[in-house]
Amino acid sequence: MVGQKRFSKAVVIIGFLLPSLAGLFLFQLIPMLSSAVISFTNWDLLTPAKFVGVDNYTEALQDEKTLTSLMNILQYILGYLPSVLAFGLLFAVLLNRKLRGIKLYRIFIFVPVITSWVAVSIVWRWLLNGQSGLINYLLSLIGIQGPVWLQDFVWAMPSIIAVSVWKDIGYVTVILLAGLQDISEDYYEAATIDGAGGFQQFFRVTLPLLTPSIFFVLVISLINGFQLFDQVLVMTGGGPAGQTSTLVQQIYGNAFQSYKMGFASAQSWILFVIIFAVTIVQQQLQKRWVTYDR
Repeated sequence: MVGQKRFSKAVVIIGFLLPSLAGLFLFQLIPMLSSAVISFTNWDLLTPAKFVGVDNYTEALQDEKTLTSLMNILQYILGYLPSVLAFGLLFAVLLNRKLRGIKLYRIFIFVPVITSWVAVSIVWRWLLNGQSGLINYLLSLIGIQGPVWLQDFVWAMPSIIAVSVWKDIGYVTVILLAGLQDISEDYYEAATIDGAGGFQQFFRVTLPLLTPSIFFVLVISLINGFQLFDQVLVMTGGGPAGQTSTLVQQIYGNAFQSYKMGFASAQSWILFVIIFAVTIVQQQLQKRWVTYDR
């Protein structure tokens, strides 16, 4: 009787999980395994695949465009990550206060997050247009001649970073705000009794207890940073002269424009290894600075 109940329970559980598991296998695991096999071949979608061993990986690691795209991603992350964390923390602290209309402010800051990247990129491409963009028009009112933002070697990547921070800051704010609201008031009462002021409470109480949320944001933001694609494709197309090209854009171009499926698959697995390695390093380093005791 007990065995029959367990079997019935297992059937019910499998029944609920089956749709999700089917999607996982069909649209994630099988394509991943297929790309791993394809990465060892030379295949253009039309002719039969030809096994070439690790030639695609060797070529990808020596390819100048691949290395340039990795350096561009590094530049993007170094500008994006500190900015989105700093502004996200600032807004989270401000939105954690009991202010009139606070819910409305929270909605406003989260609206860009739920907006399509394509729509956002098209709007910002117009705003940053060097000849007819609103940004340069407003700068001209105060006597400043703005650059051709998205076609300028210096300003193209900072423009991508600024737009990315603007769109993602709401997500980071919500995560950190949830972390702030999870901190017990008892810690602040104890700190007040000990004579700690506002700044001391922030750096000695708030930040240490917020580190789990900061760590989560750090991991997710880094993974998303390495997969930078949508805004680059729409706003700059990787230009000017490859200054904003990314590895995902290279993978897209090689796979669906040049039809070098094997080479593109090798690049995608190189990107996977990089992201996996960075995530493992983060997991190890968290033991030194993340505080889970509350």
